[in-house]
Amino acid sequence: MAAMSTCLDCLSTVKSNVVGGADIHCKLYTNQRSHGYLLGLHPYVPKIKIPYHLASLQNFRNTKLCLHWKRIPERNSYNLTSGRRAISISNKVETDVLASIVEGRDEHEKYMQSWKEELKRKDGSESLNTKECDEDFVQTLIDRRCVDNIRMLVVDAVQNAKAGHPGLPLGMAEVGYVLYRHVMRYNPNNAKWFNRDRFVLSAGHGCLLQYVCLHLAGFQSVEVEDLKQLCKLGGRTPGHPENEITAGIEVTTGPLGQGVANAVGFALAERHLAARFNKPDAVIIDHRTFCIMGDGCAMEGISNEAASLAAHWKLNKLTLIYDDNHNTIDGDTSLAFSEDISGRFRALGWNTVTVDNIHESMESFHKALVSAFNETERPTFIKYLQILLNQVKTLIGKLSKKEGTSKAHHGIFDDEDMKQMRQKVKWEDREPFHVIPMAYQELQKQAKYGERLEEEWNSMLEIYKQKYPIEAKEFKTFLQGGLPSDWESALPRFSKSDPVDATRGYSEKCLNGIAKVIPGLIGGSADLASSNKVYLKEFEDFKQPESPWGRNIHYGVREHAMAGISNGIALHCSGLIPFAATFLVFSDYMKNSMRLSALSHAGVVYILTHDSIGLGEDGPTHQPIEHLAGLRAVPNLLVLRPGDGNETAGAYKVAIGRRKGPSVIALSRQKLAANLAGTTIEGVEKGGYVISDNSDKDEPELILIGTGSELCLCEAAAENLRNEGRKVRVVSLVCWELFDEQPQTYRDAILPPSVEKRLSVEAGSPLGWREYVGSKGLIQAVREFGASGAYLDVFKKMGFTEENVTELAKSLL
Repeated sequence: MAAMSTCLDCLSTVKSNVVGGADIHCKLYTNQRSHGYLLGLHPYVPKIKIPYHLASLQNFRNTKLCLHWKRIPERNSYNLTSGRRAISISNKVETDVLASIVEGRDEHEKYMQSWKEELKRKDGSESLNTKECDEDFVQTLIDRRCVDNIRMLVVDAVQNAKAGHPGLPLGMAEVGYVLYRHVMRYNPNNAKWFNRDRFVLSAGHGCLLQYVCLHLAGFQSVEVEDLKQLCKLGGRTPGHPENEITAGIEVTTGPLGQGVANAVGFALAERHLAARFNKPDAVIIDHRTFCIMGDGCAMEGISNEAASLAAHWKLNKLTLIYDDNHNTIDGDTSLAFSEDISGRFRALGWNTVTVDNIHESMESFHKALVSAFNETERPTFIKYLQILLNQVKTLIGKLSKKEGTSKAHHGIFDDEDMKQMRQKVKWEDREPFHVIPMAYQELQKQAKYGERLEEEWNSMLEIYKQKYPIEAKEFKTFLQGGLPSDWESALPRFSKSDPVDATRGYSEKCLNGIAKVIPGLIGGSADLASSNKVYLKEFEDFKQPESPWGRNIHYGVREHAMAGISNGIALHCSGLIPFAATFLVFSDYMKNSMRLSALSHAGVVYILTHDSIGLGEDGPTHQPIEHLAGLRAVPNLLVLRPGDGNETAGAYKVAIGRRKGPSVIALSRQKLAANLAGTTIEGVEKGGYVISDNSDKDEPELILIGTGSELCLCEAAAENLRNEGRKVRVVSLVCWELFDEQPQTYRDAILPPSVEKRLSVEAGSPLGWREYVGSKGLIQAVREFGASGAYLDVFKKMGFTEENVTELAKSLL
């Protein structure tokens, strides 16, 4: 005889269909506005309707199982389900549960009544007083009113700061609201929850939209006072979003297009880790990435490079939302931009969706997201349409009299404009920075949902640990930053008797050595892996669907996107340690991304080979001159130029261990003259140190300072001078930044102020060397472009020979 139980969704008594001792009936997601009847138990015609709470749809994984979505009242105070099966309970418990439901409904009615009073303020509709008023309709009005509140907070913040960019936040307020209220999975009380959805604002000037949404959603990093401090020195709401300042901001954006590449990095990281750790019965990595881009982002080349790779890699959990407002600072985009962006993304291999006027109906955005969640192979590109003056676009600066024009992009509003905007949304008698109390409650429902999701994830992680202890141990390493204890012991050490090689050759040995013990080391080259020598020989390529667990990434000839994607991988904060490789001269292509690595504290390792005129035959187009100086000028970027095998190992120890900032390892193409006896891994960590000195306890007569392949020339010249009875010290200044961080006493011990006869030798620009050689020292550098020829001939032409360095040193004595 079949048992009877109560379905906690619809409160009906049903016969049990026992599967594993539990009943399958309805699916309840507590504290949400939608639920679905699962396949096979209700006589409804299978039909997927638009779910109001799209985070629920994500949890179904297979949206074909979602049938007959419908609305139910809010129920905030209980958690009554387990998995997809309603729980059979005793009559007493049923009575308690039903009482709780009634109480919850009473609270809900009070909440809705408060909203109806607020909605009447704007629309004056008496129909909202009727009990029969359709709750879907009321919720639509609530959503619109919350969007009004977002827009007015944006206006108030800009007026108060007398600065800022209100255009995008006003035009995309509906998008921000839907994402933070109905879609994304996050926990404001733990902004770094591992399995959260990620949001990237590539059009970083629109940061007020994100700040306001973070505030309403309950992030303590953005209080009302922070909105009042927009663009103020020391505030938590800078003029463009910065991940190191504001919790809830995933990446620092501003330079247009960068965020698109960052978002691709996030999606790649999720797919890679999911392939490595997820099990059929234990899914611990499953989240999405959402990114808003604008017309400027679409014009910047990095967005196209990154989008091409996202489609090639089949990153289906990436959703790109295009603010097509047809405006740039100089005027309408028709001045310089007329291509079909949706057509471009379709050609790249994206799922493209066109959204009708979102300002009038947010349901169109819901439909677009359903398409994105149903997609199993392609990333999704969503573009907004609105007919305005025979143009198709979203409305930049909506509400303002500057609406739809480039004047809305930035700047404040005049008094008349402010008055009219307040009148349009019935906000006349409200103080600046007013928030409807129920608006907090509305957005924080999603936050409470995120808290429960994190609790469920933690429970799943405990189950995972029990079932898969080996994988769980490795995953723990990722959660703790990606570096296992004693990883440095995998670095090779070299002796003077070892065969000489180029530093790129030593780098290959170091990289492959540590890859065996650092599970999160992942990266690749911009079509130069064999030249840069960065291929991880014991690991597969990252490919979809064949091997998404692979740790070798092929970027093709896309240096800029490579760097931006690497930033995303690093800032995914999942223990992955990305490296990106190309020739040093091509760092120009990715300089802006490298700068953002430093600003964002992203621990990317840039492996830049062919680091001087020593690359020879390729000539001046490929021979870097000013590049080391330019990179050294970037704050928080370490530039390491090792001089032999041990210094290369030391460079890797520094760069890999430095998880709060990027590093450049500059490496030679040509073989070195020798492995030097005095170089050490430990010395590199100081940035500069003595590798040889024959002056005993006395001060040297002369100090030769070198880096990279020229360090050998310094040592050879020193030996020549020592043979003549001179007291000479050789210093390796492998990393200026690290050396400058040392105490003054250490720096004076290495470069004694009393020793003014100094010679620096580096095959690059002389800029910056005067600080280390002093006013009486000499700088052997390159002051013109290089030349095509055998590298020894080019070195000779430019004065980088043992004989010339010796003569220059003698001239100081």
